[in-house]
Amino acid sequence: MNARSGTHVAVSQAELAQIALRAADQPELWRDLVRFDAAKRWYGRLELGDEHEVWLLTWLAGQQTGFHDHGESCGAFVVANGSLTERAAAAGRPESPGRMLSAGAVRSFGPHYVHDVRNDTTEPAVSIHAYSPPLTSMRRFDITEGGLLRAMAEDRTW
Repeated sequence: MNARSGTHVAVSQAELAQIALRAADQPELWRDLVRFDAAKRWYGRLELGDEHEVWLLTWLAGQQTGFHDHGESCGAFVVANGSLTERAAAAGRPESPGRMLSAGAVRSFGPHYVHDVRNDTTEPAVSIHAYSPPLTSMRRFDITEGGLLRAMAEDRTW
């Protein structure tokens, strides 16, 4: 915590990538927590501190986030098992077809980065995500002819 401003000190994107990689490289800490839910993506928080948080997410075939951002938070994620596809949205337009990320792949991003992550394979996948400061909001977007349109905002403590 920054004593002068009362705000949380953010961890850099590079540091978040290292935090996520370290967590992914220690499956003994999260393997027993992995759950798969056919009705929705499963996720659980592994760590929460003043400066960052770490999440475990699981993905069955076809499950996806939809286009969203992470508000004021920077983030990074690592594919721990399986493969995921990420589509970013630059200048309000989703890229096509996106990039396939295999186990060990790392992605990091700054605040307000809009993307969609999905499991396009038939095999389950597991990913580890780190955010700084810890998430307080997410915005979801719909795709329209004119580009991405903000559909809803989620302001809450996870």
